[in-house]
Amino acid sequence: MKASFPSPIYQSGADRFEIDSCKAQMKAMSEGKIELHALSKGHYPGKRMNSNILPGLSSIGFWNCRGSQDWGLEPHRNEGLEIVFLETGGMDFEVDGRNHLLHAGNMTITRPWQMHKLGDPNIGRGRLYWLILDVEVRRPNQEWKWPEWVVLALRDLSELTRKLRQGEQSVWTANPRIREIFRDLADCILRWGEPGVTSRLAVGVNRLLVEMLDVLAEQQLEESPEMVTRRRTVDLFLRDLADNPASSAEPWTLKSMAKQCGMGITAMAKYCGELVNSGPMAYLNHCRLEHAARALREKHGLSVTEIAMWAGFNSSQYFATLFRKRYQMTPMGYRAGGLVPPQG
Repeated sequence: MKASFPSPIYQSGADRFEIDSCKAQMKAMSEGKIELHALSKGHYPGKRMNSNILPGLSSIGFWNCRGSQDWGLEPHRNEGLEIVFLETGGMDFEVDGRNHLLHAGNMTITRPWQMHKLGDPNIGRGRLYWLILDVEVRRPNQEWKWPEWVVLALRDLSELTRKLRQGEQSVWTANPRIREIFRDLADCILRWGEPGVTSRLAVGVNRLLVEMLDVLAEQQLEESPEMVTRRRTVDLFLRDLADNPASSAEPWTLKSMAKQCGMGITAMAKYCGELVNSGPMAYLNHCRLEHAARALREKHGLSVTEIAMWAGFNSSQYFATLFRKRYQMTPMGYRAGGLVPPQG
């Protein structure tokens, strides 16, 4: 995982999304700092699962940290719904810029679009379980598609989906049954390959989802239909442009921005105007200039032209023109410490 800035929330190359690289866990495991057991597909650590086995279950595992650690997880998103349970110990957890101190018995639920990390900067001691279940969404307004082996009654599954979509509360207090379920799942991981274990794993995940429904019904602070609207998707997209230089540096066009938010150009422009009082391309340039201005002061090893390219501008001359218009001085003057006139 890059230590500086995460990749874009909606586009990196074609249709990839920034996910946890797991390098920190794998390094800690190879150095004997933690005990880690997992079943995984793709890049996640652990024993390889055939993609045909329990489709949608990207990773499931647990780690045990008995000593002080010198690593933590960088901010990341997952390509599925991530459920974490902390059985013992304590852990710093951040999601969408909000900090939480997890205690034994806490459970976290993060949606694919929620940026989160463990550790501040290092993780704490404790036994932690996780699973990542792909429900085929990357944006709040997309319809959830649960794997076929998730067999909750239609009414229960619909209610669970609604609660997860219409709320973004991330930290919960697990009940004793959830603790026992995660222990059973851990036993399945350790016994992987034995007869019947795949079925036991599927049953365990289904039991977990049923218990989650009870926890959400008891503890969810509020539900908001606004959380699943197209407006919400555009809001998250624009926030990512403002917060993430790697995102705003992508070669966006109005058409590609609208496509990545799952709507037409007219709707994209409408929501953008409502949210930031600006058109999408004008707001994109605003974000790029903000990131470039900060880089001029902080990245002394880069030339003005290199910073312009880093920020997403194709021409240093165009960058200088926009910069002078925005800050009433040249990029070099700004880097030299020129005072920025008040913005009206």
